[in-house]
Formats: sequence, structure tokens, C-alpha cells
Amino acid sequence: MEPVKLIIIGAGSRGTCYSKFALQFPEHAKVVAVAEPRNVYRESLVKAHNIPDHNIFRDWCEVLKRPKFADAVVIATQDDLHTAPAIAFADLKYNILLEKPMATNPLDCSKIVEAAIHADILFAVCHVLRYTKYTQTLKQLIDSGRIGEIVSMQHLEPVGYWHQAHSYVRGNWRKESITPMLLAKSCHDLDWIRYIMNSKCLKISSFATLKHFRHENMPTGAAKRCLECSIEAQCPYSAKKIYINRALKNDYEWPVNVLTSDTNVESVYEELRTGPYGRCVYACDNDVVDNQVVNMLFEDKKTASFTMTAFTKQDHRYTRIFGTRGEIIGDGLKIKIHDFLSDQTDYFDIDDGDPSIVGGHGGGDFALMANFVEAVRKQDSNLILSGPEETLETHMMVFAAEQARHNDIVVTLKNQSF
Repeated sequence: MEPVKLIIIGAGSRGTCYSKFALQFPEHAKVVAVAEPRNVYRESLVKAHNIPDHNIFRDWCEVLKRPKFADAVVIATQDDLHTAPAIAFADLKYNILLEKPMATNPLDCSKIVEAAIHADILFAVCHVLRYTKYTQTLKQLIDSGRIGEIVSMQHLEPVGYWHQAHSYVRGNWRKESITPMLLAKSCHDLDWIRYIMNSKCLKISSFATLKHFRHENMPTGAAKRCLECSIEAQCPYSAKKIYINRALKNDYEWPVNVLTSDTNVESVYEELRTGPYGRCVYACDNDVVDNQVVNMLFEDKKTASFTMTAFTKQDHRYTRIFGTRGEIIGDGLKIKIHDFLSDQTDYFDIDDGDPSIVGGHGGGDFALMANFVEAVRKQDSNLILSGPEETLETHMMVFAAEQARHNDIVVTLKNQSF
């Protein structure tokens, strides 16, 4: 069979990541076109995939002027730029893989799903956590009845202290007006909780604060830029520590490549002197929260609690699931299951690898692409674990949690009005 033909819309970190599947498995997928306004990123992807000149675009709107010439599009633009291309490509009957979050408000999410369903296309959102070996093993154990019926769950998202500083204090996702923290970072997690619970969320509440990364917490003697700071060496969030130390080890992958496409230390220094990533974390214009808790009531009287916090090392998520016949503890590397009847504990080694963006989210990025490409090849929506209706449902959980947080209320999802 011919490989599935893909168009990459947005050749930044995520678009480039997903496109690599075609390089590893050219018999299954081929990137035939790219739309990206930034020269360096566009040309890098063009070179990697040997894309012909007539299929190179600066703007995704230019792609629409051509008759359909590929099987699917991968939309990996910035969060607030998903809606228009998703609807437009759905209308042209392209199958769509859309980076999460779908959109930054409930109305646009609903419009995207409506367009996908109306067009009768294959549509998947990049909730990569569903696709990892760890998640699939965990779900099989639960579905087999090993712990009886789920009663409650505790789930932790350890963002990581330096990842928070990079993406959510200095970086592109630092402003709630662009994308709230829960939507940008943890829509993954609420979606994952819904997937494991296998039932609908009925009510939700949430509390969150911006506790630490505030102007009033700037230490005495600190400067507004790390390269000018006399106490930088004592700061765990130092830009020199996060970026220069990596560059000195010849590591120019994420997060360093967010600052510059040049692979030399001086370019990194220059960005820290003049750009946003060189700012003191206590002197930025960030306003997204650095910690949040969400409480959920599901059908059948099941409950779940979720914690997102910046103040950890970057690590695997940690989950405890409490059932009527046993409990499960999982950390992305191992699953421990205790059976109440036998009073015995079994262990399952998973080790999906690096859970970060650099490591492909514990294998989730690769598995997502493998499933999506095969779904398009076979026209089989059963291979998509994160389709339109349930993904819309889990996005609405996020918006409900934010409504609950801002208004200090408990939100009933059937009656939500965003």
C-alpha cells in the first residue's frame, strides 16, 4: 500500500516531532507538504522530508487553494490558532490530527468537533498519555476487574520546577489570557482521568494560586536578568543553569531550541541577554498559576482528585486508584497492584522511558502517530483513542474547573454555562 500522505501545519516543536514518524517508517507515512511562516523551522522540515517546492507554504490558507492532495493534516499551530485551520481542512475532507488543546474556549472546541463530525472524517486530538504502554497496561488491569470497581483516584502532575520556569513563567504559556495553565498543561491529565474512570464527570471544583513566581518574592540583591544577577548561582530557576549548562554539553534540543535555532553557546547567551528567557522568574509578566487542585465527581458515585504543581523535579505522573477489591499505585515506571482477598501485591515493570517532551512523552508521541496513520490507512476510527466527542467532553471538564476556580463554586457539568 502507498504510505499515508501528511501535511504539517506548523513546523515548530510539536509539528516536527510528529513528522519524524514518517522518517522512521517511510513505508507507512510520508510528509508531502508543510505550512510554516518562520523560515528556519519551515526549511528544516523541508530538508528533512525532501518536500518539493510546490508543496512549501508560508500560510496554511495557501494550502486550501489547491485541490485535496494528501490523506491527512497534522495541525500543530499555537493553541489559539487551531480553530480556523481545523474547520477549513475538515470541510475539505482531510483527516485531522490536532495538537492539544483543541482550542482555548468552549465555543471553538464545539465548532471544531461539529465540523469533524459533519465532514465524517477521522479526527484525533494529541492526548498522547492515552497511547503509552503504561496507560494501556493500567487500563487492561482495571478493565479485567483486578481491583473491582473504581471508587476513587488521586493523580499528580509533577510539572517540574525548571519546566514551569521555561514554559509558564518566561515562555509562551505564561499568560492566562492566552491559555490557562490547566488547559495548556493539564488537559492531558483530566482527559487521562476520564479515560481511566470510563465514566462521565458530573461535578467539579477547583482551587489554584500563583504562589511563588511573583515580583514580591524576588530575593534581595537579585537583578531583572540572570546574566546580570549577583546571586544567580543560588537560584534553582537560573536561566544560565537551564540553558547555558545544556548548551555547554552540546545539547541544543528542547528547551534550548526554543530560544534559538543556532547551535552555539554565544547565540544562547545573546538570547538570555535580550530575550524573554533571560529574565528573572520574579520579574516576568506571567500570571498563570503554579499550583492547582481539581476535585471531580463521576457517575456511579466515583470521585477523583488531581494536583498540578510546579514544585517537583520533572517526572512521571503519579497515580493511586482505589477499588472495591484492591488498589493500584503507578508512577509511569512500575504498577503495583494489591489484592484485598489474597492480601498479596503484584508488580509490573513498564518503564516507558523519559516522560518529557524530549523523550516523546514516554512513547506516547510515537504510539499516537502509529495509531493515527494506521487509522487513516484502514479508515478505522477504533484505532483512535482520543476522538472528537470524548475529547470535547474532557475539554469541557477543564473549562468547568476554571469556571469553578474563578467563581469559587461547584460546577455541574450538565448545566454549565461558560
